[in-house]
Amino acid sequence: MDLSNLQPAVGSVKRKTRIGRGPGSGKGGTSTRGHKGAKSRSGYSRKIGFEGGQMPLQRRLPKFGFKNINRVAYKAINLDLIDALAEAKNLQKIGLDELRAAGYVNRNQLVKILANGAVKRALTVEANAFSAAAQAAIEAAGGSINKI
Repeated sequence: MDLSNLQPAVGSVKRKTRIGRGPGSGKGGTSTRGHKGAKSRSGYSRKIGFEGGQMPLQRRLPKFGFKNINRVAYKAINLDLIDALAEAKNLQKIGLDELRAAGYVNRNQLVKILANGAVKRALTVEANAFSAAAQAAIEAAGGSINKI
């Protein structure tokens, strides 16, 4: 056996059916598309959500709610996480750079500090927003906040 006499297995390769090539082929005339209708025409593509003329699901269901285009999405960071980070790395100031380096926020995320947990040391915390309770807790521990 060599490359000059290789052949596919018997029955594994089938001839392509040529449709629309006259009545003698058995596939002429309507070219296996049936008679009339959108599916028999060239260029037909079914619309997304089309259900054969039945009212589509997205039109049967009621509309509700809205997207607020002015919404600002913040990444929530709690005080217990800030305190643990300050204790682990022995930091006096925690800002966006420290949170990014620790892997808590991405480059483009805005940060809001929330008051879950407690701060045991005086820290300078820098973020885009603070909850009122978080601000009070940081200042009660002798620290300060810096809104960016």
